[in-house]
Amino acid sequence: MDFGFVRVAAAVPLVNVADCPYNALQTIALLEEAEQKDVQVVCFPELGLTGYTCADLFHQQRLLDAAEQALLQIVQRSATLQILSLVGMPLRVGNRLVNVAVAIQGGKILAVIPKTWLPNYDEFYEKRWFVSACDVQNTHVELGGHVVPFGTNILLTSGNVRIGVELCEDLWMPIPPSSSHALNGANILCNLSASNDLVSKDGYRKRLIEQQSARCLAAYVYASSGFGESTTDLVFGGTADIVENGKRLETSTRFSLKEQLIVADVDIDRLNQDRLRHTGFDAPKSTGLDYRLIPFERKPLPSTDIQRTFEPRPFVPTGSELDERCRELFSIQSNGLAKRIAHIGCKQVVVGISGGLDSTLALLVAVKTFDLLGLPRKQIVGITMPGFGTTNRTYQNALQMMEKLGVEIREISIRKAVQQHFSDIRHHPDQHDVTYENAQARERTQILMDVANQVNGLVIGTGDLSELALGWATYNGDHMSMYAVNVGVPKTLVRFMVDWVAKNEVDAETAKILQDVIETPVSPELLPVGEDGQIQQKTEDLVGPYELHDFFLYYLLRFGFRPQKIYWMATRAFDGLFAPETILKWLRVFYRRFFSQQFKRSCLPDGPKVGSVSLSPRGDWRMPSDASARVWLEEVDAISIK
Repeated sequence: MDFGFVRVAAAVPLVNVADCPYNALQTIALLEEAEQKDVQVVCFPELGLTGYTCADLFHQQRLLDAAEQALLQIVQRSATLQILSLVGMPLRVGNRLVNVAVAIQGGKILAVIPKTWLPNYDEFYEKRWFVSACDVQNTHVELGGHVVPFGTNILLTSGNVRIGVELCEDLWMPIPPSSSHALNGANILCNLSASNDLVSKDGYRKRLIEQQSARCLAAYVYASSGFGESTTDLVFGGTADIVENGKRLETSTRFSLKEQLIVADVDIDRLNQDRLRHTGFDAPKSTGLDYRLIPFERKPLPSTDIQRTFEPRPFVPTGSELDERCRELFSIQSNGLAKRIAHIGCKQVVVGISGGLDSTLALLVAVKTFDLLGLPRKQIVGITMPGFGTTNRTYQNALQMMEKLGVEIREISIRKAVQQHFSDIRHHPDQHDVTYENAQARERTQILMDVANQVNGLVIGTGDLSELALGWATYNGDHMSMYAVNVGVPKTLVRFMVDWVAKNEVDAETAKILQDVIETPVSPELLPVGEDGQIQQKTEDLVGPYELHDFFLYYLLRFGFRPQKIYWMATRAFDGLFAPETILKWLRVFYRRFFSQQFKRSCLPDGPKVGSVSLSPRGDWRMPSDASARVWLEEVDAISIK
């Protein structure tokens, strides 16, 4: 199973200007190399069979004949190959000369796609030799003794893969042909180009490719002329790029004196799933073209050979991007809370502080918000509520953190109230079941709500996105608040958020406390501590590693991937960290809990969306609470571990 991946390549052969036999051999060599690497689609540069810089030689009959002979040589060699190749050449169509891309596979010419937009600059004066596709009315051309489809309204198709083709200048226009291709279903866009290099041009060109790929929700394969083109006035650096939805997968080495072939596996499944969410892509009439679908053969890649890696923490970027992500996310949280406080007109908020990660982040957001609003931090009421499972470590961290941050500190033990409650409902305190645990969580929520009433303030929720996905919250306990600032933050990112605040927003002493909070095991602390005073109830021992669950959640919600694909991706992402059987075990737990706990998400309090994945029942995730997990769990159970 290829899980929707397609292997594409951009090739930059060496060329001799006007030496078609030489150029054909160089093209064939890279074609054969691509075939050996199981490439399914390869894109060559514009006018690669002649060289782009032939100038007035393009009007020489001998050159045009040689170009067609070179093409037929490539077609003949392709007879024993499975790869689909796109090569560039000048082609006579009636009394016109057209700059075209020729699609070749299995010894046949499948289609010819002409260039639409011809540059008219001092250095690029293509209109001197060629005409635009708009000036040619032909729908077919004779080439190599066969009549083949001709036009810009052509998509090469195989299963759910559709390939659209454009040439060089087409990309630089306000509405490139590839935009029309994408609206009509093309999910791989190929550009045969001859773009020279100037100071600062490369960065602009790369951004242009990335933007068009992202705008079209498509993979973009770009191949431009390299070493061997005439340097009479210009130099060509051999740019080649493979981009998927704006993300660069592979790029060539500029100014290489050797031929180059870059290869990447693009995820068509991911692109198509994204398009399901963007109904504007179902708009073929807006392009004004009736597209023709030309089939080609594509042998699926074996899953063991797919050349893609996956980050084990999809919510957590790396390097400088992580710093920017945390800064932006912290600003979104604090600005959301600031608006709510300003709208209601309250001057105080109440936060339950356990000494754990989630409540720490919520408190830090509240502090930042009050600083933004110019309100004194003492109007933030931090309440620590020790219970039967509270450890001295978390208790001391909670008190010291509140003191250092300058908020009002209240300590309200829940032990007597919960014991009275156990007596009232006839629950034996030695029976450490779900009632024992949830009674404590609900008592804490009652305290927070009542204190909020006392001070005319808001209860700030502390629960995060990962807990909501798993339903790891006490219904109408920590599940409930008046504004939930962490509702869009996954557990794997919470730790990095607190670390970022420690390094950027607080003094050294406070940072030291925050670092200890980061190192504390995640726990609701609802079961009695051990004889050594340490945490006995570790969340990840019960529901599974949050690293795995956040990985599952991201690909379930963001792309709607099926369990089989998510499992396969996870085995690659966590290779050496978690055994396949461990991943499969927690994947089943994830699906079971995700479906069964929707009722808790259906009545969530307000909270800010901070990323592309959210579980708000009012916007991002609308799911019936009674939806069955059967078909997902059946697929999980059908997965075999090899």
